[in-house]
Amino acid sequence: MGSAGVFLALALFVHLGGWLPGERALEEAVVGRASPAVISIFQAFNYLGDKRILLPATLLLLWSAPADARRRWWLWAGVMVAAPVLEGLGKEVIGRLRPMGNAYGFPSGHATAASAFFFLAAYLIGKRLDRSGSRVTLLWIAAATLIALVAVARIVLQAHWPGDTLGGAALGLACVSLAAWYHERSAEASGAGT
Repeated sequence: MGSAGVFLALALFVHLGGWLPGERALEEAVVGRASPAVISIFQAFNYLGDKRILLPATLLLLWSAPADARRRWWLWAGVMVAAPVLEGLGKEVIGRLRPMGNAYGFPSGHATAASAFFFLAAYLIGKRLDRSGSRVTLLWIAAATLIALVAVARIVLQAHWPGDTLGGAALGLACVSLAAWYHERSAEASGAGT
């Protein structure tokens, strides 16, 4: 639940102080070095955080999940519903404006959705694999890499500040962590009851 603590700390810091240390300099460096070709590449990565892409991907993920995880389909679907709801509430409570425009930006919706989906995918697919094996480790690294690419895309496209994307990634991970904790706890309880 460290990710929930990170999210809350970031939200509080941004709400009270407005900026994370070095955040403006990082945003300027990323945006300043983004050539038209780089912007085009990151426009493609931006789709990995689009809810219209992730909804059908979630249905496919649930269909291919292990049987014990499929029985709790409502839990995993709940992650993909709760994450954007919490993200929307966070934007209203924090009230931090985006770099371009007047809309609220903390936490990033794309980063939240990508984090929720890709960490959920790593958890569910990892349950099919050897839990302690290197394949599972690589799966989690791949998930984190895809989330980072979405986060950088949001900065390159001047849609969010770096702290917005960090907050979104932490929020998505917190939602998945809570669901995974519940799933593991329920599986242990049902195993102990038989």
